[in-house]
Amino acid sequence: MTRSKQIQPVILSGGVGTRLWPMSRAQYPKQLMPLVGERSMLQEAVDRVTGPAFAAPIVVCNEEYRFIVAEHLRGLGVSTANIVLEPEGRNTAPAAAVAALLAESRDPDTILLVMPSDHVIQQPERFRKAVAVAADAALEGALVTFGIAPDRPETGYGYIRRGEGWDGLSGCFRVERFVEKPDLGTAEAFLADGGYLWNSGIFAFTAARYIEELERVQPEMVAACRTSLNSAFRDLDFYRLERTSFENAPSQSIDYAVMEHTKHAAVIPVEMGWNDVGSWSALWDIGTRDSDGNVLHGDVLAMGTRNTYVRSDRVLTAVVGVDDVVVVVTDDAALVVARDRVQDVKLVVDQLKRSDRSQYKTHTTVHRPWGHYRSLDAGDRFQVKHITVAPGGKLSLQMHHHRTEHWIVVHGTARVTRGNDTFLLHENHSTYIPVGVLHRLENPGKVPLMVIEVQSGTYLGEDDIVRVDDTYGRVDDAVDRT
Repeated sequence: MTRSKQIQPVILSGGVGTRLWPMSRAQYPKQLMPLVGERSMLQEAVDRVTGPAFAAPIVVCNEEYRFIVAEHLRGLGVSTANIVLEPEGRNTAPAAAVAALLAESRDPDTILLVMPSDHVIQQPERFRKAVAVAADAALEGALVTFGIAPDRPETGYGYIRRGEGWDGLSGCFRVERFVEKPDLGTAEAFLADGGYLWNSGIFAFTAARYIEELERVQPEMVAACRTSLNSAFRDLDFYRLERTSFENAPSQSIDYAVMEHTKHAAVIPVEMGWNDVGSWSALWDIGTRDSDGNVLHGDVLAMGTRNTYVRSDRVLTAVVGVDDVVVVVTDDAALVVARDRVQDVKLVVDQLKRSDRSQYKTHTTVHRPWGHYRSLDAGDRFQVKHITVAPGGKLSLQMHHHRTEHWIVVHGTARVTRGNDTFLLHENHSTYIPVGVLHRLENPGKVPLMVIEVQSGTYLGEDDIVRVDDTYGRVDDAVDRT
């Protein structure tokens, strides 16, 4: 088939990645981190669908890290006009439905390539060749998924039984059946059979066919997504869905909602170095190992240790005389777990959440549209932060009811608004912001501005901020108060 249409990538970036705690957290999940290479996993995902065959991607993400997603896209030189914000995560089927409805309004035959943002594909050229076949199948009415040849009896993935070939399309097959995550005995039987594939969670179909099939089996989901989209509005670079309607959409995956109920399911087997990075052991699997089978990242000293994954974010981490474990150290948490128990890390996160511990949700470094800040120390009536403001960035014009602030410039030049005065601060200069005084910090320079902020007062919570003006449209934003 001769295909002239560009493929519309839809990149789903709403997951939290609890099994990769303590690196991955609710407000800064794994897809925003460079866990495998120098770029974030989101950037790697976008890069593999960049080129003449592809339109600018639609990225569906949680509103809490919208500015980080936009910044990662800008870092690749990609347009940020297609970032859709979910007010609440409702799994992959509603997210894909919103993207399909957007695309359908322009062209019902738009070919959508729906893919997670947190997968590793080590052979992107093979992936792109499979996508070209999938696009042709989609134009013939197929709903395509990509299958991975299993190399072990994995119980953490769903399986696909490959059926007869799709007429006229080499390498594309009809799906005989989908199988939920099996027990070990069943997985071993699937591996021996040779006719089963792992379900990669990557899909291709036209916008019209997906909506047609979804409406047949999940009409309430389509109705909720359509109502939410019709009431959506632009907010800077973002497309905000209406909350109430979207929350009414049933929370289901594409597999459960559509693929298991359609007669038009197809699968394309592809060997492309795929890994869903669903646990720390996956990073050991794909990592570069030393002569003892260890994968080491950061300031790490391993002695008498074998087949172990060690990652240290900041501090020297020494590991002695242990085998087959995972050790992950950040500046506010450490994880030690047997490599065959890494799926249980989610239980740790669940306990932290029940205990209302901040470590399940945030890092000590918090990213904002103007830059980021890192908490250095805190105690009774004081808190110390290291603030970095990107060139051209500015914090909101704001005031506090309960705290004072001291700012010390350690790198770059700051423009400070304090009450009715505006002035510049250079390196090694400082200023003081009294309680109740309007103030703003800006970076007018071409290098990052770094400031040490010392807060003192009776209450130091981030909700003690009253915004008067904000470049990033957050004056009335109850979620992002900094």
